[in-house]
Amino acid sequence: MSSPRIEKPDLPEYMTWEELERLPDEVAGQIELWAGRVVWLRRGPAEHQRFTRRLTNALELCARKSMAERPETCWQVDFENNVFLGEQGKSDFLTPDFLVYRCLESPYQDIRAADTLLVGEVLSPSNTKSDVEAKKSRYAGAGIPWYWEIALAADVSTIATIRAYALQTGAAHLPDGVHPLHPTNYLLTGEWTSADQDGVLIDFPFPIRIGWPELAF
Repeated sequence: MSSPRIEKPDLPEYMTWEELERLPDEVAGQIELWAGRVVWLRRGPAEHQRFTRRLTNALELCARKSMAERPETCWQVDFENNVFLGEQGKSDFLTPDFLVYRCLESPYQDIRAADTLLVGEVLSPSNTKSDVEAKKSRYAGAGIPWYWEIALAADVSTIATIRAYALQTGAAHLPDGVHPLHPTNYLLTGEWTSADQDGVLIDFPFPIRIGWPELAF
């Protein structure tokens, strides 16, 4: 999530996937459809792409190691791929900066939320809290078990913090008559900075061990 690369053309508030496909690739590639509503993605600066790539590469190494130790499992790690939220149709999707999903039965299949284990966003200093929370809420509503946020430092080219959130599956205990605005929510379960000498350590959705120098290269 960072700043748009191109000037936004005049588009309707709502579109279908079929209409989106008819747009030029450089325009369509910067749009998500939230139940058909056009939402512009934020891209760049260079640090956004750089740290997205490094985090994705590190996660892929962890996934490969896990699969070698547990051959019955199969994970794919990618970046900037669409995740379609419904079981059918393509006019409701999000595009995380990086993601982990189960290996699909055949090549070139659409990635559905039901197959997705982890999504992550690389947040630049320009990202607003409301934008971040809105997208996080949609990930949670789709039932994706893990959500990561990578916050970039404001004044130097580095990662400030990495936060891992797990999807809350049980009902929250609230006072009588009080109901949550969103029925599902993420809870913070891990937070790391460069001060953590052991790096990023978490066992879900597979054992993840990432030394901080791998990200600061």
